[in-house]
Amino acid sequence: MTAEQIAELIRQGLPDAEVTVRGDDGAHFEAEVVSAEFAGKGIVQQHRMVYATLGERMGGEIHALALKTRVAQA
Repeated sequence: MTAEQIAELIRQGLPDAEVTVRGDDGAHFEAEVVSAEFAGKGIVQQHRMVYATLGERMGGEIHALALKTRVAQA
């Protein structure tokens, strides 16, 4: 899995999101996701939304994902 593939999966699940993913070892990644869909949701809920876009790949193809989420400003 590449950083760009992960970013694309997140964008597919959260179409309005601004997504930046870094990681060059193919297993450990860092992502920053900014989305208006996060409004009114706590950090745990926001992270769950992102993890849901990656499905079974988490813990498999993606060994670790350090995640930062923010609500997009209007």
